[in-house]
This record gives sequence, C-alpha cells and structure tokens, in this order.
Amino acid sequence: METAKTGTVKSDNSRILFCTFRDYVSVLFRQKRSILNVVMLVVLGVLTVFTLMTPVYEARVKMLITAGKPVQALYDRDWARGQNVQAALTQGEIVKSTPVLERAVEALELHKRPFGYEQRFAAPLKDALIAIRGIIKNAQLRQYSPVQQQAILFRDALESLRQRISIQPIPHTDLFLIEVRDFDPVAAATTANIVSRSYIIFDLEQQLAELILRYGEVPHQVQQLENHIRKMSVNLGGKPVSNIDAIGPANVKIIEQATVPLQPAGPNKSIIVVVSLLAGFILGCGLAFISEFIDPTFKSPQEVERELKLSFLGSIPLQQPGGHELIPPDMKRGLTIQFYQILADQIYLLIQDKRLSTLQITSPTNIEGSDKVTANLGLTLAQRTGKKVAIIDANLHNPTFQKIFQLENRKGLAEVLEGKVPAEQALVEVRPNLHVMSAGQTDTNSVILFDTSPLEQILNELHKQYKIILVHCPNLRSFRDAVVVGSHTSATLMVVRESVTRRQVVKRALYSFSERDVNILGVILNDRTFPIPKFVYDRV
Repeated sequence: METAKTGTVKSDNSRILFCTFRDYVSVLFRQKRSILNVVMLVVLGVLTVFTLMTPVYEARVKMLITAGKPVQALYDRDWARGQNVQAALTQGEIVKSTPVLERAVEALELHKRPFGYEQRFAAPLKDALIAIRGIIKNAQLRQYSPVQQQAILFRDALESLRQRISIQPIPHTDLFLIEVRDFDPVAAATTANIVSRSYIIFDLEQQLAELILRYGEVPHQVQQLENHIRKMSVNLGGKPVSNIDAIGPANVKIIEQATVPLQPAGPNKSIIVVVSLLAGFILGCGLAFISEFIDPTFKSPQEVERELKLSFLGSIPLQQPGGHELIPPDMKRGLTIQFYQILADQIYLLIQDKRLSTLQITSPTNIEGSDKVTANLGLTLAQRTGKKVAIIDANLHNPTFQKIFQLENRKGLAEVLEGKVPAEQALVEVRPNLHVMSAGQTDTNSVILFDTSPLEQILNELHKQYKIILVHCPNLRSFRDAVVVGSHTSATLMVVRESVTRRQVVKRALYSFSERDVNILGVILNDRTFPIPKFVYDRV
C-alpha cells in the first residue's frame, strides 16, 4: 500500500486569535446575541436607575460678598485680602452652619414634613421602597419620648437640608451661588430664598455683636441693624423681597433671588440612554472578544490551520436538526451538497496526487458527527467521480452505518477480519458505485483484532475493485482503534466540530498518532457557521 508523507502536529503555545479585520468582524457577528444581551442589560439598568431616581429641581440665589464695611466680621477678612475662592468656601460653610439652617428649618417647618414627603413625586417602585423605610423609621422613633422624637425629627430635617445645599463660587468675581435641591420646584425656590435670608440675618447678627463689643452701645447704628434683622426675619416666608431689602447693610448681599426652576436638574435622560447604548455596545464587544479569546474551541478554518498546523480540507455547514442525515439520491442542489462536492473534489485530487488508496476518517470525541460526514462524503465521491467507492464501518464499539444505510443485520468487518466471511460478501451496494461494509460483531478486543488481523492485506485486495476506500473509526478520546487502523491506511482525515471540539483535545488525539507514524492528511470542519452576512463579507 502506498502512503503519503506522514503529517505532524507541532505544539504552538503562542496563539494569534485575530489576524485580519474580517476576523474581528466575524467575532462581532458570531457574538451578536451576547453583545445585544449586554446592551439590553446596561440600558435596562440605566432605565431602572431612572425609575428609582425621583426628579430633583435646583433653585439658585446669587450672593455678593463685600469688604471694607465700617464693622467687618472676622470671617470676612480673607475676602479683603483678595482670596476669592477661599472666602467663598468660607461663606459656604457659614451658609450650611447650624445657626443659619436652624432658622431656615423653623421657618419652613421642615421638621413637620412627613417622612414620606418624597413619595408624592416618586415613581411607584421608589414609592414602595420609601414606604418600607418609613415603617422602619416610625418603629425606631416609637422607642423615644415625644420630646426626644421632636428633637430627632428636627435634627434629621436640619441634616437633610444641609445635604441639599451646595455652594458654587463664581471664578474671578466676588459672587457665589447658593444652590438648593428639592423634589418640588416651588419648594426648591422657597427654600433657597429662605436660606439666603437666614444667612443674611446671621451676618447682620455678627455685625451687631462686633459693633457692640467694639464701640459699646451706638444707638443709631445698633437700631439700624436691629431693624433690618427684624425686617429680614419677617421676610422668611420665601416670597421675593425688594432690591433694597435684598442689598441691605450686611456684608453679604442678595444679587439675584431664586425663581421656580422649570426643568429637573441633572443631565438629559435621552442623552444618558444614548450614552448607555454606546457604553453597552463597547462593553458587549469587549466581553465578546474576551469570550472568544478564552474559548478553547475552533471557530474558523484559519484557526484550524493555525492551531493544528494541518491542511484544512473543507467544511460542512451547520444545518437544522436532521440536516446531517444521508443525502437523498435525487438531491442535486443545496448548500450542504455544494460543500460536500467541494470537499469530495479536494480529497479526490489529493488521492490522485499522492496516490492514496484508503482513507481513515475519525474524530477526537464522539460529538463531531464523523459517521455522517463519512457516509455523505462517500456518496458524493461515488457520484462525482463515477468510480467505485467502498465505505467500511470500523467502529466495532458503536456501529452506525447499518442504521444510516438501513442495512440488514448481516456479517461485517469483524467477521471478515476473523476469516469467517470474504470481504466481497460483506460489502453491500447501497447506491450506484457505492458499497458499504457494516461493523459486524465480535467478542475479541477491537485493538487486538485490528493489530493481529491481515487488515492491510484485506484493504489492498479491496483496492483492486474500489478506487476509493473510506474507513470510519471510533473517536480517539475513548478508544485506540484509530491509531492501529491508521497505520494500515494511506492517510487519516480528522473531523472537528466548530464551537464544540476543544483544541487541546484534538492536539492530544493527533499526538497519539505519532506512536504508529500515522499519516494525517488534513482536517474537516463540521457544523461550520457563517456569522458574517454575505453582503458584509464581500466588503470586508
């Protein structure tokens, strides 16, 4: 028997997963469902956050800090030195100080607000969460006396107001903003105005104290400050005050009073959703490439050749359930037929060029579908070449060709190897130019039977009648039969399955062939998918 040069598999620890732009595009299309799921999860998460976020309105009061007053407060001296930002931050801390906020809380009666104040403005889901928190809070309050409860409510209201206030210095100016947030736009404007006036009252009180400490009782100036304090205290209702009262004699002045905001604060939700779509897509693509990189299975013919250092002989496309059954005799066209024809032509040319007589077809495991590939390849070779083709089922452990070709229960390869029947009698014509030999039955260990029987002589005799002989063997992971049979055939074809067969499993299987110097002709990729649409594939 003439054989071709024995193929070898070299170990390659360095793996280049993506080589061309088409490889990257292929990953995106292959992982499109995963990417879409990630995008949906990100957008759903953003929408959920939006649902849990109650709209907040922000009102602003513009304040001016002056210097050079006849009586200057201690905390205002930094401003006189020109330290604008520091002074503004200092004023901000004063605005949020307890004396200022206590007056605002009392004026607004924030401590009398119900705990579930936000519920009026919240979405149903957030409403339920607030209600649960309210039940817990009320249970905690019942542990204290009424006086303690009022103190706790007042303290909580003050801290809540403090958290809702922020100070923004306006660069290169003597101005800063008091910003107050609230769920109610009217309440936001009212609170901002009251806090700013409470702040002015505090400043006037500091001036009054400084004046008395420094000069004693100065009736005219003391009376002027006291009158303005009383007037500002009356105006703590939140309604706009006149410009004269807003300017007043304080070191800080209201330049622009708060108005009712028309739109909630924060970024535009539509923009956020668009950004989340983009972020989800980028995240999905990143996860897709990571998944593709760590995936130990084969995804393309190029990867088969790179990883195994073997020739890629052809592929069979993934079909619907039942699509890998035997090709009907009258079927002339179709995607699967075309790929089998290409594969058959490639193998026939190799047989002619390398003068091969028998080909063993096997697989690393039992999930590659090598039996159906062998059956349909034999059918296509017989039809395309017009020459006699024989298929021999050498899988004595799990024979399938008797079922595939619907053969009667008769003697097969096992009986031929044991010398019970001639090889010619075990072959059955199933299609024009195609004969099949079933596996048969034996009690002898299959490896011993193949190794001690005149298998090579039998194959040589059959080659006188059949131009092409295909021998299907069981998988290499479970059995050693293919190693022995491969040493008696001209070459071996390995069938791997896209997205199923692991690279290391194939490499270990191929390494076992080195024991018997088995010639590995190449690899067939089964269940191949084409993730890139044709109109895109033609352009990348």
